[in-house]
Amino acid sequence: MQTSLYRQPAVRRLAIIALLAEIGYAVLNLSAMQPYLRDERKFGEGVIGLVLVCFLLSEAIFKSPMGHLADRFGPKKLMFFGPMLSLGTSLISLVVPRTGGAPLEVITFLGLRVLDGVGAAMLWPAAFSAMGDAVEDDQRQEAMSLLNLCYMVAIAVAFLIGGIANDLSGTKWASLVLSAVLFAGVALAVYRLVPNEIEREHHPTADGHSTGFKEFLESIKQIPTYLILSVVTFAGIGFPMAIFKHFPRDEFDFSETKIGALIFPSAIAMAVLSVPMSRFGEKIGRCRSVHIGMGLCASGIWLIGLGGIFPFLGSPWVFGLAGMPVGIGFLLAIPAWMAAVSDIDPRRRGVNVGAIMTAQGLGAIIGAPIGAYLYERSSETHSHFWHYSPFIGCAACVTLGWLMSLRLLRDPHRAV
Repeated sequence: MQTSLYRQPAVRRLAIIALLAEIGYAVLNLSAMQPYLRDERKFGEGVIGLVLVCFLLSEAIFKSPMGHLADRFGPKKLMFFGPMLSLGTSLISLVVPRTGGAPLEVITFLGLRVLDGVGAAMLWPAAFSAMGDAVEDDQRQEAMSLLNLCYMVAIAVAFLIGGIANDLSGTKWASLVLSAVLFAGVALAVYRLVPNEIEREHHPTADGHSTGFKEFLESIKQIPTYLILSVVTFAGIGFPMAIFKHFPRDEFDFSETKIGALIFPSAIAMAVLSVPMSRFGEKIGRCRSVHIGMGLCASGIWLIGLGGIFPFLGSPWVFGLAGMPVGIGFLLAIPAWMAAVSDIDPRRRGVNVGAIMTAQGLGAIIGAPIGAYLYERSSETHSHFWHYSPFIGCAACVTLGWLMSLRLLRDPHRAV
């Protein structure tokens, strides 16, 4: 008789680690870095977007090689050293000399985010691969939805605790200290909770002399459809990434704590729904889950973006309501997507998952600086349209990804 997913110790341990890690990265990149660089370091949105791109580019480049290393050496080592590296980048960010955005200060932050991207690249392919190994084949999509649950809870908690830390301290650097503490907790949890037996034996496909680039090229041949969809869709997600916390502050005059309080209930509701939605996705099929999920995401983002054309839609209530179809669509599409990739070739699970994450990162790299530039342009032109333009760009890309999925993903059991 098959053991329930939540009764499996390995699954629970990995979920705890994923939750702590995602809170740490969400606090650092979504809650802390944007206000810290703009208010404390006096960087413009364009430069902030460039800093974010360095993180995304580094994460994208290194995820596939790190997935290869996870396949070869087992995930525990990667899951430990990744958060330790991010712990260091968080603390160093506090002591970089302040020069008002001079070139050396900017370059230093670019370099720190590159290292931070390497840390994230170490952690996530290994975590997804470990979760895939920890469960039976028919539990894999539900297991991936559990990682989604951790992601949504983390987003809810990160904005709230990051905002509270900054508002209570009266600074924009307190949340950086918080992220460092969280990364230390992740490393400790990996060291104590992940048993050595979760590490895999050396696979014949993992050449001891390979850097992972050859395996990435093989993934391009094996799963091109998923890689294309990842780039297109995540280019859209990248558009508002660098300005997501600035927008409600500038548009609605929200404090950081209020932003966190607004996001918290919606994200928690999505977390609660993540497992039931994954089970529903299993019933309707992975391919249909991707189709319906991406369609819902596109409709919600268009509702936000149209606030730049129709002023009556530019309100906090519309912004909040639009998040509902986005969240439900996310819960449907992402677990089905990742479970399908994970099932393609169990021997190359880490490599293929890493390749997908690399493609997602490359897409975000395309979108993030464009969205940041468009938003900064709104400050210069005082144009309501340009203020919402990152969300319009996001909606257009996600819509294109949805249309591609309708044409390309027709058989849920095929990778291409």
